[in-house]
Amino acid sequence: MARVIRAKVKGSVLAWARDSAGLTTQEAARRAGTTEDKLAAWENEARAPTVGQLQKLANAYRRPLAVFYLQEPPMRFQAMRDFRRMPGDGPVAFSPELVLEIRVAHQRRQLAMELLQESGEEIPRFELSARLTDNPEEVGANIRRTLGVGPAERALWRTDPAGYSAFNSWRARIEKAHALVFQSSRITAGEVSGFAIAEELLPAIVVSRKRTSVRRRTFSLLHELAHVMLRLSGVSELDVDAARPPEEQRVEIFCNKVAAATLMPEESVRSEPQFTGIRMASESWTDDVIRELALEYSVSREAFVRRMQTLGYTTAAFYRRKRAQYNEEFRRRLEREREAYKRPGNEFKTNPPRDALTNFGTPLVQMILGSYYQDRMTLSDVSGYLGIRTRHIPRLEQIVGSRGR
Repeated sequence: MARVIRAKVKGSVLAWARDSAGLTTQEAARRAGTTEDKLAAWENEARAPTVGQLQKLANAYRRPLAVFYLQEPPMRFQAMRDFRRMPGDGPVAFSPELVLEIRVAHQRRQLAMELLQESGEEIPRFELSARLTDNPEEVGANIRRTLGVGPAERALWRTDPAGYSAFNSWRARIEKAHALVFQSSRITAGEVSGFAIAEELLPAIVVSRKRTSVRRRTFSLLHELAHVMLRLSGVSELDVDAARPPEEQRVEIFCNKVAAATLMPEESVRSEPQFTGIRMASESWTDDVIRELALEYSVSREAFVRRMQTLGYTTAAFYRRKRAQYNEEFRRRLEREREAYKRPGNEFKTNPPRDALTNFGTPLVQMILGSYYQDRMTLSDVSGYLGIRTRHIPRLEQIVGSRGR
C-alpha cells in the first residue's frame, strides 16, 4: 500500500489563505472537494492535508502552492473600506471574485513600482487632491484644467456614440497624471462599480467592465478618481439612495458630485439651448432630448438626468422613474445578447492582446515590455504577468507601439 505523504503546513496559513480568498469554510470545502470537518481539522492542525489535498486548496484559493509552505501568514495590504455599506445595515461581504480582484490590483501596482525602481526611475507622485469640504463643482473644474479637457475634446468625443473615445481619453489623461487604471471582467456593477487604492505614490483605480456600459464606466472612472484625490481607498457603488440623509453616504455622494461636475460642467449644461428660459423643475423631458444631451457629454442617460435634477431642471421623482426605465432597458438588452450568443455561429470571440491592454492599461504593459526589451524579464515572464500566450505578444507590441521606446 502506497504511503500517504502529508504536507507540513501551518494551520494559520491555511486559514489566512481561505479568509483572504473571501471564502467561508463551507464554500472553501465545496470548491476543494472536501468536508468542512476536514478543513477545520487542517486549520486547527489536528490533522495535516495530503499534498494532493493541498493542491486542491491552492486551486480553490487561487494561490501558488508555495505560498502554503510559509511559516506564518504574510502581512496584508491595507484593508479596503466598504463605501457600499449603509449605516444601520449589517456589513456586506465581499465576493471571492471581488477579493481576488483587490488582491490582483495590489499585485499589479506592486509590480509597476518594482519595474520602475529596477529601471532607475523614481516612483511618481499623484498630485491631484481634494477634501470633503471642497465644492464639488470647483474640484471638477480643477480636474478638467489639470488633465487638459475642454469643449474641443468633448466635440471630438461626440463622433463616437458608443463612448469609447471619451473613456479612453479620460483614462489616458489620468494615467499620464501618474495613476494606474485597470479594468475588471471578474466583478459586475451589480456588486461594485469600482474601487481605488488611493496611495500618494502611483495610486490604482479599478473599474468594472462586466455587463457595464462604456458610458457608465466613464462615470465610475471619475468617481474613483475622486476617491484617489481624497486619499480614501475603498470599494464603491454609484447608486446612492436619494431618500437617505446625505451624511449617511457623504463620501459616495461627494465622489458622485465630483464625477458629475467634471463630466457635465454646470456652465456648459446651463448654456444648452434645451434649458434656455427654464425656471423650474420639469417632468416633461422626452427621451430624445435626454439621449441627445447625454451623447453631448459622453455620459449615460441616467447620469445626465441626475445632473438635471442637481441643477434644478427636473425632480427627484422624474429621476427615479427614468432610472428604473433605463435599468429595465439594460436588463432586456443583456437578455437579448445572451440569447444571441447561444445561436450557432455567434460564439463570443476573444482578442487576448486587446483584452490584456484593456485590463492592465498602457503604462503597465509598456513597463512589462520595456523590462523584456532590457533583458530583465523573459518572454515567458511577460506571458505570465499579462495572462496571454507568447504567440499573442507580437500583436500586443503592435497595438501598444512600445518597441524601441
